[in-house]
Parts: sequence; structure tokens; C-alpha cells
Amino acid sequence: MEMHMITVTTSRVTGRAATVTAVVRILVGVLFVLASIPKFPFAGSAHDSEVAQFISFGFPASSVEAFVLFTGTVELVCAALLIAGFLTRFAAAGLAAVMIGAISTAGLHVGGPLHLGVAPTLLVILLVLVVVGAGSWSIDQRLADRVR
Repeated sequence: MEMHMITVTTSRVTGRAATVTAVVRILVGVLFVLASIPKFPFAGSAHDSEVAQFISFGFPASSVEAFVLFTGTVELVCAALLIAGFLTRFAAAGLAAVMIGAISTAGLHVGGPLHLGVAPTLLVILLVLVVVGAGSWSIDQRLADRVR
């Protein structure tokens, strides 16, 4: 059991690379927190715009509200985990799945630099985080240090 904890929490980078990884992880987390906010009803017209966009991407109007809320919740929870550096690999994988969805829906229907530039770039960054882990300043690293 301990071996699994080390594998999940141990970062594969050290030194300056661990610091850069942590900074990137935190910035990506903040970006996803900001992206999640319009997906919640308290965001008013921004939320309505998100719902309309999801409908234009081909999601059925009858269930689009639930799908927008689900996407926003995944983004928010995984982003918070990234910022904290807790369960980083799982959080990054969850956000990578969201990015694959964004590329395959908004990317195909709308295109443009956001959906076909930023989203694929974020996908690559998230996949790197899945491989390398949290880097410095993370709960994952503290847990790995305790197990050792």
C-alpha cells in the first residue's frame, strides 16, 4: 500500500524543475477556477451564455444545464486540487478529460485560437502534470516525504 502512495504523490522532478512545475500547476489551477465560474447559475448572464454555447456545440437542450454544472464542478474541484497540489495526477487527468471534451466540441464547432490553441496547450501541460506530479509546494510532496 505504501508503494502506491509514493507512486501517486512523489514528484518526478526536483530542484528548479520542481519549482517551475509548481508555478505552472498553480497558474493552471487558477485559470480553471476562473473558467469554472461562468458555468454556475450565480454568474447570471455569463452562465446563460455558457448554456447557449453548449447547446450550439450539439448538447441536448433538455440536459445541457446539468452538463454545464457538471463541467464547472469538475473544473472547480480539480483546479482546487491542483492549486493545493493534492492528488495532482488525478486532478490533472480530470482536467485533461475536460480539455479533450472542449477541443472535440468547441474546437470543432467554433475553432479559433482559444479552442484550437489554448485548449490543446493546456491539455499538453495537464498530461505533463499527470506524468511528473505536483513539483514543489504541494500536499502530495508532504505526503510522499512522510511515507519515506
